[in-house]
Amino acid sequence: MESRSPFYSPPQSPQPKRASEVSSVVGSVATAMELPSKATGEETLSGSRHETASLEDLKDTSQTDNRSDQKRPPADRKAGFRESRPETMTTAAALLLGYPTENTIQDDSPGSSISSDDLEKGMAPVMVQNQLGANEIEKSDTVAVARRGNHTVNPSYSSSWRISLPPEDIPKLPVKRERRIWRRMRHNLLTVYQRLFAICFTANMIAFIVLMVKHRHSKPFGPSRGDVATAAATNILAAFLIRQENVINTLYAICCSTPWWFPLRIRRMVAKLYHFGGVHSGCAVSATVWFILFTALVTKDFASGNFNQPAVLTVTYILLTLLLAVCLFAIPKFRIFSHNTFEAVHRFAGWTAVGLFWVLILLVSKAGSELPGADSLGLVVVKSPAFWILLVITFFTILPWLRLRKVEAFPEVLSNHAVRIHFKYMKIGPILGIRISHNPLKEWHAFATIPAPDGQSFSLIVSDAGDWTKKQIMEPASAYWVRGIPITGVLRMAIVFKKVVIVTTGSGIGPVLSMLVSHPLPCRLLWSTPNPEKTYGDNIMESVCKADPDAMIINTRASGRPDMVALAYHLYQQSGAEAVFCISNPSLTRKIVYGMESRGVPAYGPIWDS
Repeated sequence: MESRSPFYSPPQSPQPKRASEVSSVVGSVATAMELPSKATGEETLSGSRHETASLEDLKDTSQTDNRSDQKRPPADRKAGFRESRPETMTTAAALLLGYPTENTIQDDSPGSSISSDDLEKGMAPVMVQNQLGANEIEKSDTVAVARRGNHTVNPSYSSSWRISLPPEDIPKLPVKRERRIWRRMRHNLLTVYQRLFAICFTANMIAFIVLMVKHRHSKPFGPSRGDVATAAATNILAAFLIRQENVINTLYAICCSTPWWFPLRIRRMVAKLYHFGGVHSGCAVSATVWFILFTALVTKDFASGNFNQPAVLTVTYILLTLLLAVCLFAIPKFRIFSHNTFEAVHRFAGWTAVGLFWVLILLVSKAGSELPGADSLGLVVVKSPAFWILLVITFFTILPWLRLRKVEAFPEVLSNHAVRIHFKYMKIGPILGIRISHNPLKEWHAFATIPAPDGQSFSLIVSDAGDWTKKQIMEPASAYWVRGIPITGVLRMAIVFKKVVIVTTGSGIGPVLSMLVSHPLPCRLLWSTPNPEKTYGDNIMESVCKADPDAMIINTRASGRPDMVALAYHLYQQSGAEAVFCISNPSLTRKIVYGMESRGVPAYGPIWDS
């Protein structure tokens, strides 16, 4: 029998109300309305009658209406229920049925209270939904509303958070800056990622051309194989290092130390650090180009009889094939189409390439040591720059796997859509992410961590986004594989700004809480998700509102999907923030970042290679 943690609670299906209970509640509400009774022909309750009627009278009337309603055709009964909408319930009727009113419910905002108009339009429907069950009320039912500050909220009387409705008076978005063609080129085709890629690739191609021109009259033609191999190895090292966990964390630590008194323009540029993937891809492609030249030189020398080493030629072509495969499957379209294939090719082809580079260095060094007057094999190897570069590459390739271990996990199922997994094997800092897996050689999944208040443990949130995540919710595991060290996330760069707006959807609240719980920052939070209370539970909701008491939490099941760009800009203007951060799916993240930056607002969000 598998042991379960104290956090574990299996997902439960909602139990529907009995038909008698449903009809009793609906009947009670229907008789409290100022609507004519079509079935019984009885006189409608007037305003004065509402003031003197007792709860027993209302229940008796509801029983009569229910018996009469049974005789009506189904279509008429359905129409009658829609006519008996609880939004029109008066204050007196709500009191008789036991609903809170403006005298019993006060908004927690200073100087704000729920008016009788708000009560009649919003209070009764929520109370009826609680009695009938959420699945038994039409989706078009009115959501309870009340005014709090500058946005509309749905009061939760037993908890501290508020479910918001998008404000009705959102200012119109300003016109985007620049011409359309320049705007799209700047923010889509020439992002910081592409610029870093272009810088790395252009610098290498300049060196490539200079080297070829310098040796254009050499006999034999072209630069030496050793110089070209060193250039290729140097670029591979740069591509490895920029993705190494310790290097990434060090870069974030340096950039996050940027003081607030620096001009916003400089802080805005520094916050783009997470585009460092452009260096990775630029150096990797450049290394492939250098190795193509190396292959051409080896082939030319072999064909001319100056380098009779078929083993070197064979290994060279295998290596070139592996490098081309890694570059091909890393193209965004191929990577998105089959991410598991990309990971497998990147990992196994990369490991194989490192091993073959060692073979190639030894073969080439052996061939060089056999020349007349040459040094011994050992001296030839250690004198080669490529040897030392490859030694560093090998070390950083092995390092994360030296930290591979299986750790105990304590799953807490929040709903059929999300699970919160707790870990106690280490302390963790703010805004860090880890990778977990059931099969270390097959696939890894990265998640942002949420440090526990005691500082001794942490957790992460997994929401239903595919087969693997769905399995973690329905069949929670008691242990996971982890490797390497936690890596700093994009949201860490928010601390270089005095105040920010954070936009997130769904389980993106995990990275947000990772920062706000452990590293409080002046901010406004916009969280849009279906059924937040039901999906993520009370603990997450309380943590959100502790981080931002005025957080705008939107239940998309009740109010639909809002215009997130307009809301983000509204909060940015309203709060006086310096930047906007978005943690969401790639499509919405790109939309919000483009929508903000095209209007001159600094905006940031994870990219596919951040």
